[in-house]
Amino acid sequence: MLSGVARDILIAFLFLAVFATLPFVLDGRYYTGQIVTIFFYAVVASQWNLVFGVAGIFSLAQMALFAFGAYATAMLGFYLDWSVWAAMPLAGLTTVLVSILIGLACLRLTGAYVALLTLSIAQVVYFLIVTDTDCFVMEGVRCRQFTGGAVGFSQFGDLGTRKAFRGDWLTANYFIVLALLIVSMLFTYVIVKSPMGLAFRALRDNPGYAISRGIGRFKYQLLVFGLSAFFTGIAGGLWASHFRAIGPNLLSLSLMLFVLATMVVGGVGRFWGPLVGAILLVGADEVMREFGEYRTLGLGLILAVFVVAMPQGIVGLLKAGAACLRRRLKETAG
Repeated sequence: MLSGVARDILIAFLFLAVFATLPFVLDGRYYTGQIVTIFFYAVVASQWNLVFGVAGIFSLAQMALFAFGAYATAMLGFYLDWSVWAAMPLAGLTTVLVSILIGLACLRLTGAYVALLTLSIAQVVYFLIVTDTDCFVMEGVRCRQFTGGAVGFSQFGDLGTRKAFRGDWLTANYFIVLALLIVSMLFTYVIVKSPMGLAFRALRDNPGYAISRGIGRFKYQLLVFGLSAFFTGIAGGLWASHFRAIGPNLLSLSLMLFVLATMVVGGVGRFWGPLVGAILLVGADEVMREFGEYRTLGLGLILAVFVVAMPQGIVGLLKAGAACLRRRLKETAG
């Protein structure tokens, strides 16, 4: 039998082989674009899973951090004429600082109170953006709000792939976002397997015992907030650079719930859960696109089935099935 690490390496190579091949076998740009969207959701969900699933912090601020990374990249490009390649790392670092500030405000609380306060912060930021009507600069005869207001930002630069690769720019962007997914998931894996990850899980499963063994709850929870924010901010900046336009819809409740659902469907706290959940939910959303107003209802039913019948998610169900098969094989061999 393969060890846990060897199994994860094998799964990673299988995923990588499939994803590296897909752009060359898919018919049309639409499906390539949909897989890029899966990559973005998986990056954000994997970092959210580090906070929510591994450390057990009920934070709903992750999409606000994603939006902050996108807005920081766009505003640096728009106002200061920075290249998005230079703006994204700074956006990621600034997102870490913002995450720590949110953590300082929220992590003295526990459970549902953290969820309510982080959700409130995200919604306040959303309303501040959409109600921003004051003129900051003039673009000819048009007034531009500092945050872009309800319109958002465009014309702040892109990744340069349209110029460099011309008709193949989407494939180039595909592999750039795939590279971010690989690096972010590798980062998450190292954290989860490290003593730090063990401390996070201890605080999640038995906080009283963990604290009695000298693990500082506030210190480690603030640490996981900051660690998860960097790649979330980078993903936001890359999203803005890929689509070349952003708006307050990044902070919408529906998008936040969709990304949260990818963790539930894939398996909360499971390393492969966010990626598997993103693939399944984006695929289901694409299938139900033909059903019009029943599309949202269908996604809600899928989520309800997983919450009630399969709370461990797809990855948890597969692991349980594999463990059962191993037991039966041992009993047969014995």
